[in-house]
Order: sequence, then C-alpha cells, then structure tokens
Amino acid sequence: MEIILKEDIIGLGFKNDIVNVKSGYGRNYLIPQGKGVIASPSAKKILAENLKQQAHKLAALKAAAEEKAAQLNGVALEIAAKVSATGQLYGSVGAAHVADELTKLGKDVDRKIITMKDAKKIGDYVALVHFHKEVTVEIPVKVVAENAAELKAAAEAEAAIKAAADAKAAAAAAAEAVEEAPADEEVAEEEAPAEA
Repeated sequence: MEIILKEDIIGLGFKNDIVNVKSGYGRNYLIPQGKGVIASPSAKKILAENLKQQAHKLAALKAAAEEKAAQLNGVALEIAAKVSATGQLYGSVGAAHVADELTKLGKDVDRKIITMKDAKKIGDYVALVHFHKEVTVEIPVKVVAENAAELKAAAEAEAAIKAAADAKAAAAAAAEAVEEAPADEEVAEEEAPAEA
C-alpha cells in the first residue's frame, strides 16, 4: 500500500515521501493518526503541485537544518552509566540519554530525531541525528563506567584473594611434597643395605 507521509517518521520516511507499507500499518496507524494519506493519483498530483509551490520554503528548511547540523560538528559525548563487574550496564544508554547530554552542552535536540543502537556494554557507539532527509549528523558516543573506581577496587580485591588462594594452594602442595620426600629417602636407605 502506498502512503504519502504528512510528517517525518524515523525509520520509515520523511514528510511528503511516498512509501510502501503493509496495509494494516497504513489503515490502522498512519491514516487514523494523521501521519499519512493514501497515495491515490489525485493525491500524488496535489503533492507535486504543493512541492512546486513550496520549493523555496523547503530550501530554507534544509538550510536551517544544515545550520543546526554545523553546530553539532566536532561534538563527542561521554556518558557515564552504572556498570556491573563484568562490564554490563544496569539498563542501557539510548537516544534519550544522548538528547539529555546534548541539552547539558546547550544544544537543544529533540530525542525523536536521534537514532542509536541501545548501548548495553561499555564502549564506543554512534548516534545519528536526522535534522532533514538530506542532513544527518553522526555523533560519537563513549559509554564509560560511572563507578569505575569501585569496579577497579573490586577487581583488585578479587585478584588479591585469588593470589592468596594460589599462594595457600602452593604452600599446601610444598608441605605435602616435603612430607613425602623423607618417606622416600627412608625407603631408599632401607633398600641400600639389603642389596649390599
């Protein structure tokens, strides 16, 4: 089913795009919500005429989007999140967190135009900000451990406990070897006179 979108829908298309969707999605969601109309021949003619008349307005919208995108060039985010000892996040970091961090930097960006694969581990990710169908900005996002000092201390404590356990096991093995060694020497001494 062909639909003419009346607004931008990330992952589907932008305003005035003609997209193919499943009938149920179009009839039960897009059309009743006012997000699209059926792309009949008459609707397509009306769309073409409207686009002709709005060409200068669309150019202005694109210029404004490029201006906003220029403000985000060179921006890199570092987001701190609580992390378990294995490096897994408690929860995840997504588009809403990116929007919050951008707001803290004084860059007001609607979270609905940001797409990012949810981060569930510490590492580097990329968030995409879709200002316009032809203007997209990539923002590098680094997810770090909020409780890094605690994790480091826990890892060091675990390593110390393991080292102590290894030392104890080595000492027990050495003591066992010492106990076995005199018994072997006594057997060797008893066998030596018998042979002579």
